[in-house]
Amino acid sequence: MSQPTLHDLHRSLGSTGLLVSPLGLGTVKLGRDQGVKYPNGFQIPDDDEARMLLKLTRDLGINLIDTAPAYGRSEERLGPLLRGQRQDWVIVSKVGEEFADGQSRHDFTAAHTRLSVERSLQRLETDFLDLVLVHSDGNDLAILNDCEVYETLAALKAEGKIRGFGFSGKTVEGGLKALEQGDCAMVTYNLNEQTEKPVIDYAAAHGKAILVKKALASGHVCLSPGVDPVRASFELLFEHPGVASAIVGTINPLHLAHNVATVAQVLRSN
Repeated sequence: MSQPTLHDLHRSLGSTGLLVSPLGLGTVKLGRDQGVKYPNGFQIPDDDEARMLLKLTRDLGINLIDTAPAYGRSEERLGPLLRGQRQDWVIVSKVGEEFADGQSRHDFTAAHTRLSVERSLQRLETDFLDLVLVHSDGNDLAILNDCEVYETLAALKAEGKIRGFGFSGKTVEGGLKALEQGDCAMVTYNLNEQTEKPVIDYAAAHGKAILVKKALASGHVCLSPGVDPVRASFELLFEHPGVASAIVGTINPLHLAHNVATVAQVLRSN
């Protein structure tokens, strides 16, 4: 039997006009192995391994790729790795968080936001980013109310440097506020943690986009014996009409193929 793919299961990313696969590839593990919360250690793949992973990702029908300046060398590696394939990918990056010398720092000023986006364009070797999300430090409302990051992203969108913008936050209040003016919210939603569901409800009602992070609870989910945690996780996600796509950061080709097969099964049985 051939490996199931997601090619015919792409869906609208809110009202951005973008079509995305229901599963996206998170790329923190391509660029950073310090200060990451995973149950098991891992080794950053070399260029050949990364290239093979990206080819498999594309062959499996995934067109959504998620990166960030805070993901170490992820963006600068993806630029050359994706050379000549720009039309095949919806690229999401972020602003607001920097990671250097094992430490994160945050900057939500207009100047840094613009600098960050310009730098991402250079690193990723592209003229535009499909979506840029604010990488929140948890003070969601303060960032949205008191900083210039959102209005700067709106200006960059008007200039054509980004197609859409939004917020990767940590609170319901932040997610709701972010969707008032933005195109997308990235929320944590999984079998263990569903407090941000009102943000997904709002998005579904207002034609906004939702990307889910930590969909598999970063590998921590535990269920009763005999229940496939991956299938149970994706069933929860995709029974909500507001969810466009789940970003899963794996560098294991078998896990990737299993995730794709499971999502395909869940969506086709709905």
